[in-house]
Amino acid sequence: MAVRIVRLGSPRAADEGLRIGTVRRPPRGVPKSAFATQDWYDVWYPNLAPSAETVKLGQEAQTPEQWRAFARAYKAEMERPENAHSLALLAALSQRSAFSVGCYCEDEARCHRSVLRELLARAGAVIAG
Repeated sequence: MAVRIVRLGSPRAADEGLRIGTVRRPPRGVPKSAFATQDWYDVWYPNLAPSAETVKLGQEAQTPEQWRAFARAYKAEMERPENAHSLALLAALSQRSAFSVGCYCEDEARCHRSVLRELLARAGAVIAG
């Protein structure tokens, strides 16, 4: 059992389990009834998405230092008790269940999910491949 870090909208792995969307907004132009069947997500959980202000930092980052500033801001948001509890919960669930978390970004290295991967690992999550 483990948590996978995925791109939302990509084909699901056979053993992926429940897909959790850690994004600020649902996919545009997709009916709510099609979120799961079109491989977006089964459950929307915006609590683990960066705030709008922090997303803007990431989108505007053009240098490694600017990206590090985004990562620091996102990590600070995830240290808030409600978010830290969510990370701890997902880390514990990854010990016994298969599920995935993700975002829409094409390049994980320039997406909050790369930082989320690090935060989940630090919280003790079992991370798949």
